[in-house]
Amino acid sequence: MSDSPVAVGLVGAGPWAGMVHAPALAAGPGTRLAGVWARRPEASAELAARHGAPSFARIEELFDACEAVAFSVPPDVQAELAARAARAGKAVLLEKPLAMDLAGARLLADAVAESGVASRMVFTLRYSAAARAFLDRARDLDPFGGYGSFVSSTLGGGPFATPWRLEKGALLDLGPHMVDLLDAALGRVAGVRAHGDPLGWVGLTLEHESGAVSQASVSMAGAGDLPPAHVEVYGRHGHARLDWSDLGDDAFARMVAEFAAAVRDTPEDGPRLDAAHGLRIQEILASAETQLTP
Repeated sequence: MSDSPVAVGLVGAGPWAGMVHAPALAAGPGTRLAGVWARRPEASAELAARHGAPSFARIEELFDACEAVAFSVPPDVQAELAARAARAGKAVLLEKPLAMDLAGARLLADAVAESGVASRMVFTLRYSAAARAFLDRARDLDPFGGYGSFVSSTLGGGPFATPWRLEKGALLDLGPHMVDLLDAALGRVAGVRAHGDPLGWVGLTLEHESGAVSQASVSMAGAGDLPPAHVEVYGRHGHARLDWSDLGDDAFARMVAEFAAAVRDTPEDGPRLDAAHGLRIQEILASAETQLTP
């Protein structure tokens, strides 16, 4: 087993790649940024140079230079390119959602499973110490219900008002965080009921295998000074709450460290947030999407 840092290539050079992926991968110590490829060569060159890494003209050249690939591209692009990476034998660090639709998500998850490569989802919140402490507390409560709310102003503009978000809205962008956290806190989601408009307000009622019931509200149409996203759990032994503002700065470093451990096949302390898990969360969201008003 190698003790050297995992060589990770980065696909994508947009705002999120520049803010999160590239700095976290370059910082190590379990990883090194092996290079960048993006559909815009000038953006790829600029981001790579910022971190002292090469920029590649062809994605196959990036694959040849690394052991693993991190993705920071729109979901429809990720679905195709990450499947190619997995088939090339590369471990994959995947953004949520896996793909723009459930068919694409299944194809990607199948490619990962068939290749046998390691995979991890960028469910950023789940890697923070605060979120893990919240989930430990929630499980001890003998929980019977919960609630989550995540409202942003993304549709009003800014670096994350990207075409896929403007098309799909809050359900596919914010929904994965809410469903994933409530699923972890209250037990696997067995069913979902949904109402609303993805470009306005979406309400979800989740039925959990444990018998618990939870609600989640998500919107990207907010404006002004918005409260932090939060999740609450209620149980027979008390109450627990997690505010996004309490998460701290440790999540990205822990995410990268646990991805590197998965690539090296070393024991991990954290949950198994792999592509199969990402697919299960997207199946829940796809069921919700079919119930929403067009």
